Amino acid sequence: MARGAPHPPKVMGVADLALFYIVTGVSLRWIATAAAMGPSAVLVWIGALVGFYLPLVLAIVELSSRYPQEGGLYVWTRQAFGPFIGFMAGWSYFTSNLPYFPSVFYFDAGNALFIGGDRWMHLHDSPLYYMGFSLVALAFITGINVIGLRFGKWMHNIGALGMWLPALAVIVMGGLAWWRFGPATTFTPQTMIPTFDLTHMVAWGSIAFALSGAETASFLGDEIKNPRRTIPRALPIAGAVIVASYVLGTVAVLLAMPASEVNTLQGLIQAGAVAAGRLGAGWIVVPLAVLITLGNIGAASGFLTAAARIPFAVGIDRMLPEAFARVHPRWGTPHIAILVQGGLGALFCVAGQAGTGVKGAYDVLVSMGIIAAFLPFALVFLALIRLQREPAGPEVTRLPGGSVTSTVVAVVGLCTTLFALAMACFPAPDEPAKALAVFKIFAMTAILLGTGALIYRLGRQRYAGAAT
Repeated sequence: MARGAPHPPKVMGVADLALFYIVTGVSLRWIATAAAMGPSAVLVWIGALVGFYLPLVLAIVELSSRYPQEGGLYVWTRQAFGPFIGFMAGWSYFTSNLPYFPSVFYFDAGNALFIGGDRWMHLHDSPLYYMGFSLVALAFITGINVIGLRFGKWMHNIGALGMWLPALAVIVMGGLAWWRFGPATTFTPQTMIPTFDLTHMVAWGSIAFALSGAETASFLGDEIKNPRRTIPRALPIAGAVIVASYVLGTVAVLLAMPASEVNTLQGLIQAGAVAAGRLGAGWIVVPLAVLITLGNIGAASGFLTAAARIPFAVGIDRMLPEAFARVHPRWGTPHIAILVQGGLGALFCVAGQAGTGVKGAYDVLVSMGIIAAFLPFALVFLALIRLQREPAGPEVTRLPGGSVTSTVVAVVGLCTTLFALAMACFPAPDEPAKALAVFKIFAMTAILLGTGALIYRLGRQRYAGAAT
């Protein structure tokens, strides 16, 4: 722990943790992405649930009980493969949040336009509006996180309500619209069969990524009350809400409007507005837009909370400058790590927009986020296999069947992760500047990983110099 510094306080119980998992596990933008695929998205959700979400949850339950301290997957992969791989896994996950922030804020900005109705809709293609919204929102959640989880957890809890209440409202309105007027989309065994072409398979990777988030709270191990017991109790509660929100939300959007009309930046609120208009309940659109806006800000705050604990833990290990291991003297938060995370996220709000339109910037940022996040997920599944060699004491939560089950679970999750990684390398089918999009994805990812390797090398040299 940081030298002589107070430790971040333990403030999160089961209810707080379940809501934290919900706000980081439900992202309403993926409902729009799935609905744009049509009825086959239902089976894709189920496949992602079985192939990725359940393996990730089971891996986290075991690994977090083996190593419950602050740092999450950074600690697990360091234990399994050594300090360099651990550092790169943590760095990759940390940097995955840099494109995540502007991408989720771009989605949020598109939905926030519905608060102002027709008066604000002229901004829907304005890069300046989207960048400005992102920067202001990022500054707000950075400030909340510096103050700490005593207050920040309420932003996460409100954000969780802002995630599932709009999904529930659209589900109810979509069902009522279907009952009174018939479905806008026909669900048949034929239409629900996934299409195996590149366009659809690229979207499948995004659906798997949508079900990530179960790893977030493990970064806060030292700020959770009794994490070995609290994490396994909170995950199933959150998982039921997450899966129901995604599957039923996708169905509701398709009941309200055809897949061909779904806008991936505004799909859920768009469907809510269509259904509300048909039902004569147009007044509900503004409250929905407010909830969705708060929900996404809460989600971004949750990911900033989790990811900032990585440089904090690495700073404690002296692989980053000592400042990263400091906690605020008043609020007990790793404020340097949080401020650096916020500042770097702001740079991506601008860099992702360069040379493209709003939709192109959003797609590039999403692809980068998937690649940078799924690389450490692959290492988590490999770590679960590797750490079966280590003895498990009575405090460790083992999967039924022991090492054999853990290995099978890890292999299934790893295969899905590698597939999603491959699909994220392809640009969106409607991207006009495909070569530029691919170049930006690979160049920015290479810069992020190369920077991490350089920082690790400099950290090792600094640590060796201090030890002599």
